[in-house]
Order: sequence, then structure tokens, then C-alpha cells
Amino acid sequence: MKRPHGKGRVWERGAQGFDEAVLATSFNGRDPGRRPNVLVEANNVFDVQAAVRRAQAEGLKVSICSGGHSWAQNHLREGGLLLSMARINEIDIDADAMAAKVGPGCWGIDLDRALKKKGLFFPVAHAPDVALGGFLLQGGFGWGSRELGLATESVIGLDLILADGRLVHANASENADLYWAARGSGPGFFAVVARYHLKLHPRPKFTGLKMQIFARKHLDDVFRWADDIGAAVPRSVEFQMVPTPKALGLFRPGIEVVAPVLANSYEEAKEAVRFVDESPIRKKAHFTTPLVPISTSMMAVTANITHFPPNVRWCADNMWTNAPIEKLLPGLNNIIDTMPPAPSHSLWLNWHPPADRPDMAFSLEANRYLAVYGEWTRSEDDAKYSGWATDCMLKMQENALGIQLADENLGNRPARFMADANLNRLDALRAKYDPDGLFHDWMGRADRRAAA
Repeated sequence: MKRPHGKGRVWERGAQGFDEAVLATSFNGRDPGRRPNVLVEANNVFDVQAAVRRAQAEGLKVSICSGGHSWAQNHLREGGLLLSMARINEIDIDADAMAAKVGPGCWGIDLDRALKKKGLFFPVAHAPDVALGGFLLQGGFGWGSRELGLATESVIGLDLILADGRLVHANASENADLYWAARGSGPGFFAVVARYHLKLHPRPKFTGLKMQIFARKHLDDVFRWADDIGAAVPRSVEFQMVPTPKALGLFRPGIEVVAPVLANSYEEAKEAVRFVDESPIRKKAHFTTPLVPISTSMMAVTANITHFPPNVRWCADNMWTNAPIEKLLPGLNNIIDTMPPAPSHSLWLNWHPPADRPDMAFSLEANRYLAVYGEWTRSEDDAKYSGWATDCMLKMQENALGIQLADENLGNRPARFMADANLNRLDALRAKYDPDGLFHDWMGRADRRAAA
């Protein structure tokens, strides 16, 4: 992603530079062909209110983006008004109160670096250029989220612009229904977030990374081991398997076992990742790294270089699953064998959520998370690769409980992303706060209740 520069302006469709300005709101290099009638680059809350009131007056449906890190480019719709919040990116930290106020356009890496100076922490996104706006709305799977909870659980309030242009505050006691809806509704939220109020956490004293690399032929062994050990992995560790066509150090198809760890000391972290060294399949590994100290910001930057480079065309999809590993192995083998060229990859995360979450719109998860990310650079390859992620998940969907909105592909594959009762409650709140349907909801809306 590129940071926005200069003062934001209002772009009318057909104006010189309009297409470039619209496409600049998306980190996906693909042009979906959809264009709004108006693009508003908001500089402050007054610009947002003016945009919402214009949309009401002119009958324009509104889509919103903060950082534009949507694989599906959900915010790029045909017609209507596109509201960019990228320039509303302030950071105000109250270290004594362990709280912060941040704009939705704030990048996660900027907040992480600002908090590090004060010895504080927030579970920001793994990619540095993911803005907080969409990240927190969809749940927020960030650094330390297995232990600290989803990032949205650390949202203690929001300043919102409603469909009628009013600015309101929402928290657990004030406009509590909006507070409930904002935490987990993702691109289906029916208001504009102007500011987040965040609860902060003490910063882990040690952050590190341990890796183990396996050749493609060991995929079944790796995933059987990972599935067997997953529930016992300490919550301070994000235990990931990353199948890729060009594994680190192998330069050919393989599986990168990745174990980031956040702890209070090197000794504690080393103990937490000891299961990697003691793996019964370690002898099959091409190599195993030591536990390397590395900051969350550096891990994020490194991941962008190796797996999420700029100017790339994307397709992505995902699933939550509790299915037995033997039922999943055929699909996992298909993923790596049909994957577009590197840096395309897949992610298997041993998630194992806690028994209870706060009452919020977010309401669907499972023990394992599987996502696929196809990447290519040439437009002439769109037909060849654009359906790959969808096809992979369709082959495995009988074993899925649903999807998470962070890696959604609802426009191409409608799937369940929320408990039915929560979705019904969200629809009722939408009817209350946005009765005229000013704000776009999820793509694939008509079939959103379809089984994944």
C-alpha cells in the first residue's frame, strides 16, 4: 500500500485522474472494472458528515475504505459514493490510562511503533499496511491475539457517523447496540467509524520467531503433527503452517512452519516453542532455526517483502474447520499442487479459540483456520489464476464451518461468517439505523446464509 499524500479532495467520475485515485484505494493490483460516481477523500469528521449527507440527498449508496487491504476489493462498487478514511489517521496515546484514540486510517505498524516507545502494546495486524478501520470491524486477528483476544475485544468505544449524518459515541453503556454491531460486522457495518478508543496492554518483554522448513513430500506428516500438537501449543505462540511454491532455503515447493512468540523473557519464549525442537518429524526438516529475537514491526515488514509484495494481483479465500485432519489432507495437497507461482501461499493456523468471547457481532471461529492467497503480476494471467482460491475452498467446503471476514471472498463464494442469531440481530439493527440502505453491506448479500 501507498500512504496517502496531500490534502484529500472530492473526485467526480470522469475527471482527469479519477480512475487512478479510485484504484489507489486498493492494495490489490487487479482492476475489477467497478467505479463509484464520486470518491471523497475525507480529511476530518466534517468531510465525512458532508459526504454522508450528500449521499442521502442524491440517493448514492456509500462504500467505505480505510487502508484498502480488502482482497475482494469490497469497497469498489459500481456507482454510488466511495468514502476514503485513509487520511484520518491520528494516534493519541494516554499511557497512564493504558488507552489510545486512533483514526481508522492509522496503519497498524504506525501504532505498534508509537506504543513501543511507551512500553505498551496492541494486537495490530500482521501486515504493516493494514489500517485499523476494517481490521477492527471484522474482528482483528493480530499479533498476540491468541493470548490477548481478538483486537476488537480491546475496542472500548467508537465515534460513529450514522446514516443521517449524526456523530455519536458507542461503548458498552452508551449506544451499546452499535458497539455490539461494530465488533465483528466487517464490511457490512452500517455507519462510518471516525475514531476508535482502544484499551492498551503491557508490551511483551521478548518477541521472537522460530521456523522449521520441510520439503513438499512431507506435507502429510507436517500437518498430522501440527494437528496433533495444536491444542497443546502455548497461547503465546502463533503456530502456523505455510505451504508455498518457493519455501525459504529450499527454493522449491515446501512447508514453512512458523512460530512467532510473544513472552515476558527469552527463557519463557524458548520454553513455549520447545515443541518445535522436540517434534517427532524434526529429522525430516530441511532445517530448523534457533529462536531469533525480532520485533512485531520487523516481522510484519519481512512478511510483506516475502509474502505480500506490492503491485500484485490477488485472489484469496478461507475457511474455519474442526474436521479430522485425514479429511483435510486431500484438499491441502491440492492447494500446494495447484498454487500460482510464488509468492502465492496458504496459511494454516492452529487457532483453538477460548471457550468464551464477549457478546459481539463476531461469533464464528473454529480450532483451525485455513486461508489461501494467490498472487500474480500480469493481467493476461487473470483468467488462469483468479478463480484458484475459490476452487480450492469449494473442494473443501463440506468440511468447513464458515469463513472469517478478514480474508473474505463473498462476491465469488457466499459463505457463512456469523452465527445466524447474530446475523438476524445485525439485520434488525441495520433496519433501525440505516432504514434506507445508505451503506453497502457484504458482497454476496443475497446468499450470505449459505452453508460454507
